Amino acid sequence: MIKKENKNAKRTIRHVRLRKDLKGTSTCPRLCVYRSLKNIYAQIIDDTKGVTLVSCSTENKDIKAACAGKPNKEQARIVGEQLAKLAKAKKISTVVFDRGGYLYTGRVKELADGARAGGLKF
Repeated sequence: MIKKENKNAKRTIRHVRLRKDLKGTSTCPRLCVYRSLKNIYAQIIDDTKGVTLVSCSTENKDIKAACAGKPNKEQARIVGEQLAKLAKAKKISTVVFDRGGYLYTGRVKELADGARAGGLKF
């Protein structure tokens, strides 16, 4: 019998391996990405305090209206730009990018490009 490969388990292993060395501080917090089949979520986290400083997703009311009818990559770019805007309001300019075990292509890359376009440095 052919067994289906569990891609999310492999992603979790990659994520754990990445997180061993990746830490967010108060001066340079961590930008964490999670993507589901329909939505994409991003948070800026201070790991020393264990606090989420800024969060944004395609499910936010203001972003949901802007993302209506657009492809997933454009939605991810909008989320990245909005996250950068919220981060600037909290005076966060540099972050460490945590891709969450996902490959750096597609929606993850578009979110990162949107955040860079919004003014975040990483």
